[in-house]
Amino acid sequence: MLRIDFAKGSRSSCRVLCLGAHSDDIEIGCGGTILRLIELYPNIEFYWIVFSSDERRAREASAGARAFIGRVKKRNVVLKNFREGFFPYIAVEVKEYFEGLKHQFNPDLIFTHYRYDLHQDHRLISELTWNTFRNHFILEYEIPKYDGDLGMPNFFVHLSSRLAQRKIQSIMKSFRTQGEKHWFDEETFRGILRLRGVESCAPERLAEAFYGRKMTF
Repeated sequence: MLRIDFAKGSRSSCRVLCLGAHSDDIEIGCGGTILRLIELYPNIEFYWIVFSSDERRAREASAGARAFIGRVKKRNVVLKNFREGFFPYIAVEVKEYFEGLKHQFNPDLIFTHYRYDLHQDHRLISELTWNTFRNHFILEYEIPKYDGDLGMPNFFVHLSSRLAQRKIQSIMKSFRTQGEKHWFDEETFRGILRLRGVESCAPERLAEAFYGRKMTF
């Protein structure tokens, strides 16, 4: 298995753009990798965008961002209020926001939704990510859900048991309104980490998985 090392040196900078349609997507999809990157890069910078959030969910989104990047000095957390579930029908408004975004932040790494995610909001964010950022390192994350749309990822980030547990506990604590959903529990989050750990021979048995569609060396 070909290995790519994120580490460029302890003093290197790293600019990361995190895109999530809903208030818990970033944390679920790539929270563990974010925690690992923070340990690798003391000079890391985050631009963190949640596209849909009402008043209650906005509070949770803020809590989630604090739990994962609250100790990072350079961070910008943006909470938008595009109508949840209707992104394809208000695509012009979302597209216009992306057009402005590309002039505000030039990232080294972008986390976005999986292109073939069956949730319509997720798909549009992924599509506009690729449409807007054409010469960037983009990793698409996955979200477990009822639709059963998990695919065959090709990029894995191994997590320590410590970081995996911190990810799961932070999600459960930050997004209490989601506890009523049948899939939103610790077993689901640990289960997918374990499955991807099996597929990538993770030393501590746990990993997050992504789709890296275009990479250069």
